[in-house]
Amino acid sequence: MSYYQSSNDFKYVTTLLKYAPKETQAFIDFDHRSVKRTEGHIPVKIRELIALAVALTTQCAYCIEVHSKNAKRVGASKEELAELISIAAAVRAGATMGHGFLAMRLFDEMTS
Repeated sequence: MSYYQSSNDFKYVTTLLKYAPKETQAFIDFDHRSVKRTEGHIPVKIRELIALAVALTTQCAYCIEVHSKNAKRVGASKEELAELISIAAAVRAGATMGHGFLAMRLFDEMTS
């Protein structure tokens, strides 16, 4: 295998719709209502930037592809993308620190 993830994998949505139609459609509907809705308080561009930041922190290559393209399509700038990358990296690092605090406490609470 020369690659692990590929944009071509999106074709399997139709396979999932065939074999698990209700579950797959429920996911698609949830995703579209959460990220792509236009009548919410958060503008679509901001929704896409949030989705992209989450995709970066969860390291979902497919989500990174979809939301990078969508963010550009709805008017995000390269400057916004660059800042978003730094924010996502800082939050991910912050989460590591927070879990480090938890590890320290659990270590201290451990009775020998």
